[in-house]
Amino acid sequence: MRLLRNLSKDKLAITSLAVIVIIIAVGIFAPLCALHDPEEVNMKLRYASASWTYWLGNDHLGRCVLSRLIYGIRPSVLWVLVALMMSVLVGAIVGFIAGYFKGKTDAWIMRICDVMLSFPGYVMTLAVVGILGAGLEHILIAFVVMKWAWFARVIRTSVMQFSEMEYVKFAKASGIGSLSILTKHIVPVTFADIAVIASGSMCSMMLQISGLSFLGLGIQAPHAEWGMMLNEARQVMFSRPELMLAPGLAIVIVVSAFNFLSDALQVALDPQLMTSQGRLRKKEVGKAVYEYSRG
Repeated sequence: MRLLRNLSKDKLAITSLAVIVIIIAVGIFAPLCALHDPEEVNMKLRYASASWTYWLGNDHLGRCVLSRLIYGIRPSVLWVLVALMMSVLVGAIVGFIAGYFKGKTDAWIMRICDVMLSFPGYVMTLAVVGILGAGLEHILIAFVVMKWAWFARVIRTSVMQFSEMEYVKFAKASGIGSLSILTKHIVPVTFADIAVIASGSMCSMMLQISGLSFLGLGIQAPHAEWGMMLNEARQVMFSRPELMLAPGLAIVIVVSAFNFLSDALQVALDPQLMTSQGRLRKKEVGKAVYEYSRG
């Protein structure tokens, strides 16, 4: 409740959350929101300008740009969100086990995480795509394989902190089972921290999948994806710049919304971040996350 109250005071956070909710809703109900079939080819409308029928014009195959932009939400945002949730789930399970039981269990798990984190993220993603082949599903598999170790390490630190609280020690002394302690006493207090790191990682994952699709390694034609739309429009970037502007703005808006929401969540959880010392701490943490996301 305190988190919601603090977030409600931040207009930028509320705006970012509203943008994210609207984008997700439009992506889910894309068949109802799109004016045309995103894969319908009409060479008579090749590079046609915006009109009342086609609000953002048509691409090099006469396809509706707006409809492709709407359907592009699914691979660019929704499927990335699914991969993020899977990565967080695996990382949370491993992190809770390592942070709660500690000892040899923690040591073995952290060594595995160290091995996974020793490889640059982009390089390993390209390696997985090179082995499995180009395609959206292979990029999502690479995300899950590479991201879970990062989440496990961060969540493990949070769990170790809360597992030393007096009420947790009292629950252990009372004979309450480990599973009950984790689900009732540790998961609720670490959920907010998990939400912060997840929202921050969403930005890097979206940029990665758009970049790989721009290079032709992501979703394949004729399906729509924002990075691929940028690649298709680059040949006419000077004569028809709006064809690149539409997917480019979509990426910037959604990534910025997740980034602003992540910052707001951090401030809502720790109001000291608004102080000069807190801002320095936030900058250091942000630098570490940025360096990791770059691989």
